[in-house]
Amino acid sequence: MTDYLVPLILLFTALLALRKQENCYDILLGGAAEGLALLKTILPSLIALLTAVNMFRASGGAELLSRVLEPVFSLFGIPPECAMLVLVRPISGSAALAVGSELMAQYGVDSQIGRTAAVMLGSTETTFYTLSVYFGAAGIQKTRYTLPAALFADFVGFLTASWAVRVFF
Repeated sequence: MTDYLVPLILLFTALLALRKQENCYDILLGGAAEGLALLKTILPSLIALLTAVNMFRASGGAELLSRVLEPVFSLFGIPPECAMLVLVRPISGSAALAVGSELMAQYGVDSQIGRTAAVMLGSTETTFYTLSVYFGAAGIQKTRYTLPAALFADFVGFLTASWAVRVFF
């Protein structure tokens, strides 16, 4: 069924445009041109962000930082094994998904660590990615209060995930 979803949406859109007697091909080309213009503004910050994340993980800096911060995470009830996930999640969703997959493969999906990682992935945001992409697209340059508020929300999400797994599972 999902294989036919995109063609059905395109067919429905074309039929709706025909019903309204609009040139759907011109509208499609206009949307594609707007998308490429948006990509032109977003792409530099996206490439820089992904490069920085890969360099941070490849250099071993992320592992070193997670080892240093393990006592702090333990103080808040976050399993030390999830420290890497806490550090990577606000920066990169794909890196966080890779870390979460590694945790679940190593400890199992039904373990406390696996469940904590799953809830953390679902209850937090890729803050720096979101800020760079959406604020870059909107042309917003002053993010004075946005970043601290978003990081605090991520912190609360991590704490809630850790607490929820201990209480409900």
